[in-house]
Amino acid sequence: MAISPQTNAQTMIGPNNMKLQSDLMTPEVLWGMGRIGGASPSPDGKSIVYQVSYYSVEENKSHTMLFVQDANRKNKRQLTMDNKNESDAVWIGGGQRIAFLRDGEIWVMTADGKNRQQLSHTQGSIEGFAFSPDEKKVVYIKSIPYHGTIRQNPSDLPKATGLRITDMNYRHWDHYVETIAHPFVADVTANGINEGKDIMEGEPYESPVAPFGGIGQLAWSTDSKSIAYTSRKKEGTQYAISTDTDIYLYCLTTGKTTNLCKPEGYQEPKIDATKTMKGQQVNHQNGYMQVGYDVNPKFSPDGKYISWQSMEHDGYESDLNRLCIMEISTGKKHYLIHKDNFDSNVDEYVWANDSKSVYFLGCWHACINVYQATLEGKVMQLTDGWYDFGSIKTLGNTRNLLVSRHSMLQPDDLYLLTPSKTEKKSKLTQLTFENEQILNQLAMPTLQQRWVKTTDGKEELVWIVLPPHFDANKKYPTLLFCEGGPQSPVSQFWSYRWNFFIMAAHGYVVVAPNRRGLPGFGSEWNEEVSGDWTGQCMNDYLSAIDDAAANLPFVDKDRLGCVGASFGGFSVYYLAGHHNKRFKAFIAHDGAFNLESMYTDTEEVWFSNWEYEDAYWNKDLTERAKKTYENSPHKFVDKWDTPILVIHGEKDYRINANQGMGAFNAARLRGIPAEMLLFPDENHWVLKPQNGILWQRTFFEWLDKWLKK
Repeated sequence: MAISPQTNAQTMIGPNNMKLQSDLMTPEVLWGMGRIGGASPSPDGKSIVYQVSYYSVEENKSHTMLFVQDANRKNKRQLTMDNKNESDAVWIGGGQRIAFLRDGEIWVMTADGKNRQQLSHTQGSIEGFAFSPDEKKVVYIKSIPYHGTIRQNPSDLPKATGLRITDMNYRHWDHYVETIAHPFVADVTANGINEGKDIMEGEPYESPVAPFGGIGQLAWSTDSKSIAYTSRKKEGTQYAISTDTDIYLYCLTTGKTTNLCKPEGYQEPKIDATKTMKGQQVNHQNGYMQVGYDVNPKFSPDGKYISWQSMEHDGYESDLNRLCIMEISTGKKHYLIHKDNFDSNVDEYVWANDSKSVYFLGCWHACINVYQATLEGKVMQLTDGWYDFGSIKTLGNTRNLLVSRHSMLQPDDLYLLTPSKTEKKSKLTQLTFENEQILNQLAMPTLQQRWVKTTDGKEELVWIVLPPHFDANKKYPTLLFCEGGPQSPVSQFWSYRWNFFIMAAHGYVVVAPNRRGLPGFGSEWNEEVSGDWTGQCMNDYLSAIDDAAANLPFVDKDRLGCVGASFGGFSVYYLAGHHNKRFKAFIAHDGAFNLESMYTDTEEVWFSNWEYEDAYWNKDLTERAKKTYENSPHKFVDKWDTPILVIHGEKDYRINANQGMGAFNAARLRGIPAEMLLFPDENHWVLKPQNGILWQRTFFEWLDKWLKK
């Protein structure tokens, strides 16, 4: 998958014309696909610059490249011509030039990729950037040393590897916390970018906020005089038990910072670190004071408003994501998008150019579509169909939108969306065809949708994915897919690991239910899983697979498997002790196995507090907390009777690897056929190409062994 660049003798990972040996998807084909990332339209809306990442299994790495093309789908041109990674491109100079990241530095080039100039000189430490509207300044993200929870070792012991830990939050997701991100603002001159000023200098807090962060958590005011940024200004144990992230406004002239989410003089309430946050919210609430996640600020084009995504409750990562708007001149706030006009999450959003409405992405009935909300709070759905839209931007100064879209059967491409004044009648035009050459060689699975009756008399939406070359007269081994989160939708997602296309291509029918505890079906449905991990949501899983086994004649009820990751992995471990011999094979990836251990293993204790409601050692446990711990999967290993494959990453600090090791060891001690795939260098995901191939091969070898006999 290497090509020779036009201006460099070295080889690089880039576009390819893969000739397939079969019309069925394989792990190698999946990893051979280009992955479209960030895209930016020119100010006049006539051109688009975007990035694509390509992966080499042989070299075990990726290469991110830039491309530009006209918005009318013509004149696609490759801008990256060597083996350096280039990304995060934006238009500056009225659309005459493109600024971008190149191996951790800000560069600029003309729109044809020529006249390249390095602007910043930070030893490759820039992680994201945004130019001010007047382009006289730039804010960029850079990590700085941090020793708030891990003490700095003596300078005369440079080879010492010990970590002297003084508080919680000493590691987060996949790394030890010895640095934190800060925003720096710098002048832009004719000779480049001057040394930046840390706008949070001396503060032991991060911005943007880990683990997902990104420049989208910061925004310039339209007059270029202020920067809004996202931060959770807490350390140690207080950081570990809270999701209380706020929006701050930094004035470049005065150097003053204002918290937009809390009144001046606000005092943090005293919180019991080992108790559920649910009962500790009352004293927080006061009008529009936000105490949950508040992220991703954006200024309206006319400069009158600032908006951000906002959750209500501290400690609840899957709370309803609303859209808060503040009138800058008065400081008055209100929720433009909320439970009463859209009872699901605002996943991403952008202001309309006239500042009279916002466009946003939201999930409803397991599809993520584009919506528009006026400033009066009227919400209209603009797109429809079995798809997920993944990003949204205004197309320069036009009334059109630049969006990305994918589905279970097709990875991301870019589209031009022309909003309609009529519900679901917007015009959509495909702009990129990144993997068309590969997809045209593949036999496609078939996607179906079913509504299944649950044990409590409700209906759940279930996706059914049928193998390519499907024969209705045959019986197929069938997989129940258990979703993670626990509150992530089983929407039309495209994954390079949990990929339904490749599962179907290996001859499996996939049953993917939107069980209790998933967004897109109203807040009540979404919230039913918290504090009740082994209740109705588990019944919903079994309702879905029982319906398929009883009513779909092509499902072989004697060859059923059950697979899942994260909360889905927990679900697999629990169902292994409660499936009544339905399944013939299990696969659990990064799942929680022992909830008492999990409570103190995880670094984000707010998650345990909210989901379990209490620390297991407290004497006055709530009834729901008692039920949670009593139903931990490790207490039902005596009922395990089915082969199980355990997969885990040792750099997964959200769900530690000892959870997977404990499950595997328990299975072997019980004499149950079991294997474990352990990745010392992977986190909650599998990101390296060769590990990804190994994951897929192991996954299907295990299923084939027990379900294709």
